[in-house]
Parts: sequence; C-alpha cells; structure tokens
Amino acid sequence: MCWPAGVFKQVWKKLGHDEDAPDATDEERTWREVVSAVVLQGAIFAGVKAAVDRGGAAATRRLTGTWPG
Repeated sequence: MCWPAGVFKQVWKKLGHDEDAPDATDEERTWREVVSAVVLQGAIFAGVKAAVDRGGAAATRRLTGTWPG
C-alpha cells in the first residue's frame, strides 16, 4: 500500500468511521458515504502529489539554478 492510502485510512477513521472506506460497488453503503470517501481520497492524493511535485521543482532549482517548466 502506498502511503497516501495509509493517510486516507487514518483520516477516515479519525472522522469517526469504524469500518474501512467503502468501495463504489459496496451495496450496503449509501451514496453519501461512497462519494464522501472518494472526494476525501482524491483530495489527499492531490495534496500529496502537489507536495511531491513542488519538492521536486525546488530541488531542481537548487541543483541547476533554474525552475523547471
């Protein structure tokens, strides 16, 4: 499991959910619960991706003196 998934599981539990986050095809889960989980997971993934991209750009600038892109 990649670490953004681990972060998501921790946040999901901190929000008061005892069970694992629902999959889109979990018949017993509500639309609200499924969509909330997906939105939260997407936000965490996007935040991690932005932090990694920004860190890579900053490292490139330190090494080459030029901002990438």
